[in-house]
Amino acid sequence: MTTRPRLTRIVLRAGALALPALAIAHAAPVVSCFGPLRNRFMPALSGQGRPDHIALTFDDGPDHLSTPHFLRLLDSRKIRATFFLLGSMAVRSPQLARDMSDAGHEIALHGWAHRPLLLRGPRATYDDLARARDTLADITGAPPRLFRPPYGVMTTGTHLACRRLGLTPVLWTAWGEDWRARATPRTVHDTVARDLRGGGTVLLHDSDCTSATGSWRTTLTALPGLLDTCAERGLSIGPLRDHGWQSGAGGR
Repeated sequence: MTTRPRLTRIVLRAGALALPALAIAHAAPVVSCFGPLRNRFMPALSGQGRPDHIALTFDDGPDHLSTPHFLRLLDSRKIRATFFLLGSMAVRSPQLARDMSDAGHEIALHGWAHRPLLLRGPRATYDDLARARDTLADITGAPPRLFRPPYGVMTTGTHLACRRLGLTPVLWTAWGEDWRARATPRTVHDTVARDLRGGGTVLLHDSDCTSATGSWRTTLTALPGLLDTCAERGLSIGPLRDHGWQSGAGGR
């Protein structure tokens, strides 16, 4: 008969062995953070679509101070984009979120708060995404279908939450590193252009709520040149819904 102290030691030892395995399982999808690896082996998660098209996406809005400037510029060029919104930002500017949707832009989900999901368990991750999804659905009249995690970090719990909520995760193939304090319009343009390929998805930011103060102005200044570069390369520009993109779940 096993004594209670011995049983306790066995349980504690089993728990100590299980914790690292659980942590590894939780964090395994983090490998998708590495752009070259993701772009080569995870085309659906990277948002790779038809070769004559670029999906233009923005994160971290809506911000009443900055987002309207992007909307006016895009409207002047007759271009629509996908905006990955934060629920915590949308409740501050609900009319702006509605205006974005009414203008024909695709509204997608960036979570409720811009916090790394790697530090959250499955339940907290689900609650964050569900709260943000329901909020955007109430504001715009339609639930978002696409999700991009803060910092581009996926976890096993995130994948499970997306499946339960009918969300498809999508990251990017090129970004401008426009959140940095040292970024300039030239560096943003050149950083995107370096990885710009037909079928790619471009990540920029229309808000500086999680970026260097005033960084949205740098992005806004760089945007016309980026649009011109796409046109010069014969690439059309639009939201992910027009990208000919097939999700990892068998398409949309």
